[in-house]
This record gives sequence, C-alpha cells and structure tokens, in this order.
Amino acid sequence: MPDKNPATDTLTQLRAGELAGARQLHIAGGLTTFPREILSLADTLEILDLSGNALTELPADFDRLHRLRILFLSFNAFDHIPDVLGRCPALTMLGMKANAIERVSGASLAPTLQWLTLTDNRIAALPAEIGNCTGLRKLLLAGNRLTALPDTLAQCQEIELMRLSANRLEALPSWLHALPRLAWLAVAGNPVFAAEEAAGRANDVPVHVDWDRIDVQEKLGEGASGVIYRGEWAQTAADTPKPVAIKLFKGAVTSDGLPQNEMAACIAGSGHASLIPVHARIDNHPDRTEGLVLALIDSSLGNLADPPSFASCTRDVYAPGQRLTLAAALRVARGIADAARHLHARGIMHGDLYAHNILYADDGRAFLGDFGAASFYDATEEAYGRIEVRAFGLLLEELLALACHERDASPAEFAILDGLQERCISEDRDSRPAFAEIVAALDDVVTSLSQRPTLARPSP
Repeated sequence: MPDKNPATDTLTQLRAGELAGARQLHIAGGLTTFPREILSLADTLEILDLSGNALTELPADFDRLHRLRILFLSFNAFDHIPDVLGRCPALTMLGMKANAIERVSGASLAPTLQWLTLTDNRIAALPAEIGNCTGLRKLLLAGNRLTALPDTLAQCQEIELMRLSANRLEALPSWLHALPRLAWLAVAGNPVFAAEEAAGRANDVPVHVDWDRIDVQEKLGEGASGVIYRGEWAQTAADTPKPVAIKLFKGAVTSDGLPQNEMAACIAGSGHASLIPVHARIDNHPDRTEGLVLALIDSSLGNLADPPSFASCTRDVYAPGQRLTLAAALRVARGIADAARHLHARGIMHGDLYAHNILYADDGRAFLGDFGAASFYDATEEAYGRIEVRAFGLLLEELLALACHERDASPAEFAILDGLQERCISEDRDSRPAFAEIVAALDDVVTSLSQRPTLARPSP
C-alpha cells in the first residue's frame, strides 16, 4: 500500500472546510500549482509554508491573503519572485531559499519586509526598490551571483544581520559597514577578500588523520553546515584513543555561506581558551566529505540561549527565569570578548557572535562555536571589527539582564558595565571601543568585584 501524501490530506481538509479559521498552514509534497483553496483562509491565515514543492508561480490575486505575515517558498522551482508578493499588505518575512531565482523586480518586494531570505539562488542583481524596505532587519543573500549591491540599500538603516557570502562581489560599498545597527555580517567567498582567504587557508592544522583511524559513535547534534558526532581518536598507534567530537561538513550552501570557508576560519582561529580546540583535519573520507576532529566539550555545558524566533527576529531567546550570577556573567563576557579580540587580530570576523553559539556552564566557563558565518578580512580595516563590537554589546546587554537580580548589591559595577554596553552598541560605528579596550574594561570590573569585602555571615 503506498504511503499517504500529507499534502493531499491537507487539501482534502481545506476543501471540506475543516481548516476554516486556520492561522498557520504547511503543505509539502510535490505541488506543481498553487492550491486556490488556500485563498479561502484570507481572513485568518498569517503563516504559510509551501516549501519543498515544485511551484513556479503564484496566482495574481494571492494578495487576497491580507493578514499573511510569514511566507516560506523555499526548495521550489521559482525563477523569479512573483510581483504579487509586493502587494501583500502585511508581509514581514519571505523565505525563498534554494529555488532557481534569477530575476528580482522592484515590484516584488513588499515595503513591509523585515526578514528576506534568498539564499542559494542565481540572483545577479537586486533592484533599487529594495531601498523602500526601510524596516528590513535580516537580509540573507549567500550563494548567489551578485557583483554589486544597490546604493539604495543604504536607506535600510534598520538592518542588523546581512549574509553576502559566496557571491561575486569585487568590492563592498562604504555605506555597508556604516549601517548604524549592523551587527552580524558574513562576506566570505567573495573576490573582495580572496587574498585574505588564501592566507587564512594556508594556516592549516599540522595534524591530518585518515578516516579509517577514527571511531565514530553517536550523533551529538546537527547544524546548517554539518553533523557532529562523538568519537574516539588516537594521534599515533601507540596512543590511547581519547574522546573527541567529529564534525562532518555537508558541503552545501547554508544561509551563512560555504562550509569550506567555515572550516578554514575555524582552523585559522583556533588557539584560544574560549574557542573549541581543533585537533586534526580528516582525510580520505569515502564520500570525500570534509571534516574536523575537535575537542569534546564537557556535556554539562549547554547553549546559553536559543536562536532568534519569528517574533524576536534578530535577538536570541532565553529560557524563562534563566539567571546568572554577576561573576559568571562577567566570566562569559570576558571570555567571549577576548576570543573575538584573538580572532580579529588574525583577520577573522566571527559573523555570528550570538548567545545561541555559546556553550556555557553556570560558573561562567564558555566556548564560542559555529564559524559558519566567519569571514577573513583585512585586519587593518577596523570598520569590520567594529560591526562585531555591536554584536558583543547586544550580548552583554543580555548577560546583564540575566544577572539583574544582583544590581542592588553591585551598583558601581553595573554602572560601569551599562556604560560599556551602551558604547558597544552605539549607532556611531567609530565611537565603539575595540575588543582590546573591552577586555581591559571587563578585567577592571572583575578586579573590583573580587576586592569587595565579603559580608560576614551571622552566627548560627
């Protein structure tokens, strides 16, 4: 008996009126034409996911979905963005990753957009009208054929995250790193920094290990760029095998960029206490998969936060009631700031300096991971480093919020940290401190906190 098609079941429910009043709808399963039954939900539908089909067009009256806020059309067969989407009055998020899009007309971009994902397409140029999307906060364009960016994008002053990796950009416009709120930028895999990338890739790990000498065990996790396993490895036949983490890269374009750029940056940036050590590069995988042998991090450490949600857009999501002591928050902040200083000194911008990419313990031990958005750049161009300072400032704001229950007990330290945080997120890029200055300021606060007399406990 053949497997049931979920798409067919959903359409049957629609036609029977069983989904009347639905606010969300997901149909995946080989659709080649848009099911007009969806338009019957015009007065309620807010989120529509038609990813994983074979759609090439939308109906001219698609904008009847006047409450639609979020639309996913990824992994379809569109060669353009339908113009009707520009007329959708409430559309704030559009995802059309991995289609075959070559044309983007000015009419297709709703001015209400805040989050636009066009990763892994064939786009050679963006229309000037994208500058009308003045509320745009996230723009993901990795894996296209862009040779330039329209100057009108400078009007999008709310942009916080931009992915431009794996394009054909020979230069980056001066207005890009002057965008006042830009905090997370990825530009790897473009000709503009080809020399820096070549130099970075030359910094390979000295140890290469044959795939047959690795004992791969259970899967620990999976991200956009690869899969991580627990394993064992001995550098020589005489060594006792030790527990390690093994990351195997998928080799496809992710929303951040190309996995080979991630691997190069991870290798070149290693050597700091708050970065996960890289032990070896894996050779001779039977499927020619690239991979790394990494230190296995204590399983008691967990992610500091979850990635941004639809609602938070660019800001991480923390567990309800989550707390840190001020001392632990400072230890996290200091470790991550110094790791960023270390990377920038090597001409590497992490590009995704977020709490969800930090493994931490309650005592403040922390490791910055996930180099998927990392880029090599000319370290003498301080403008790029100051972009990442803003990302750190937003992280510091969140860390201080986790420790806010200690504000009354440490007013002087919080006053200094609040001032530092405000400088880091300044919309005047040139007024932001460099990471070396940030680390020094955090060290001063750590010293101040350690020198405070401990209150004597009352006698039992």
